[in-house]
Amino acid sequence: MQKIQMKTPLVEMDGDEMTRILWQMIKDTLLLPYIDLKTEYYDLGLPHRDETGDQVTVDAANAIKKYGVGVKCATITPNSQRMEEYKLHSMWKSPNATIRAILDGTVFRAPIMVRGIEPYIRGWQAPITIARHAYGDIYKATELKVPGPGRAELVFTAEDGSEQRALIHDFQGAGILQGMHNTAASITSFARACFNFALDTKQDLWFSTKDTISKTYDHSFKDIFAELYEKEYRQAFEDAGIEYFYTLIDDAVARVIRSKGGFIWACKNYDGDVMSDMVATVFGSLSMMTSVLVSPEGNYEYEAAHGTVTRHYYRYLKGETTSTNPVATIYAWTGALRKRGQLDGLPELSAFADKLDKAVMDTIESGVMTGDLASQFQGQAQSVHTQGFLNAVAERL
Repeated sequence: MQKIQMKTPLVEMDGDEMTRILWQMIKDTLLLPYIDLKTEYYDLGLPHRDETGDQVTVDAANAIKKYGVGVKCATITPNSQRMEEYKLHSMWKSPNATIRAILDGTVFRAPIMVRGIEPYIRGWQAPITIARHAYGDIYKATELKVPGPGRAELVFTAEDGSEQRALIHDFQGAGILQGMHNTAASITSFARACFNFALDTKQDLWFSTKDTISKTYDHSFKDIFAELYEKEYRQAFEDAGIEYFYTLIDDAVARVIRSKGGFIWACKNYDGDVMSDMVATVFGSLSMMTSVLVSPEGNYEYEAAHGTVTRHYYRYLKGETTSTNPVATIYAWTGALRKRGQLDGLPELSAFADKLDKAVMDTIESGVMTGDLASQFQGQAQSVHTQGFLNAVAERL
């Protein structure tokens, strides 16, 4: 069979632990036999990030700006335990946060729904898409440990030398400090991306923060969304028969639980991180969610939204067979290949991505799946190990 040809490389970002193993298995079983795969490869595995002083992450983000489409494996964000385990030179920041800061934009995450796996919340009948702001907040925060008594202040020095100062806290003993920021330009890009996505998909858009407590920081998000909506989007939303509304994050959580689904929920960076995991779990598994970062310049980064499946990796190192769910990683690849095909005028590449997605769905709905799904499947389920699942998908493909 003649392989499908590519014109422009994808930016390929390899990752860590069990997902790194899945990455190669997916390429070998489902991609390389059918596609003349062109990628610009970056190893974002933690050892190589450490060797390069994390420059490889910056280089990968800039490559996405150059080529327009990237696909990323799950990676470790090190803590003190990981720092010791991997003998790191520094506790490197989240590679996702670094890439998102360079690209800016918005992360859209939606559950992959399969017949036979019912949501844990019975009322949810349609996917809930999380639109997550991908810049700033705690992911670009500066932190300090306070050793003892003293005064902490927030200071802004303008270009003309003038200052604004605000008291944070008079410490009577040891403590901690964290400084966060965001920019009006990034928040505006986030809002515009959410409004455009809602119009494209004909879905209602909800936005939530905690402006009653954060009367400047969160309130600025609320105001920018409201001003942009009134100025540019209200009429288009009314014409499309869809709704935009703002509510507090705690009220939004209650409304979401009682909803039927089928809408977009826009969240700040950390809220989106947490809520997308919640939504994915309710619909079946963290391994059953799509995730794409869309930048204001029209660059796309597709990824699996879950972690590196450390527990399975340690079993794999012992020679044990694991039933690790590869679906989110497959969908990261198909999302990137589909977009590459669209941008390069290669309908056969986009069609291949569609067929691979359908092969995955048909395999699961036929009753063949990994262990995390088998326990939830309403019907006869055959739990298989990871390679067995990939082989079953390849047979249908």
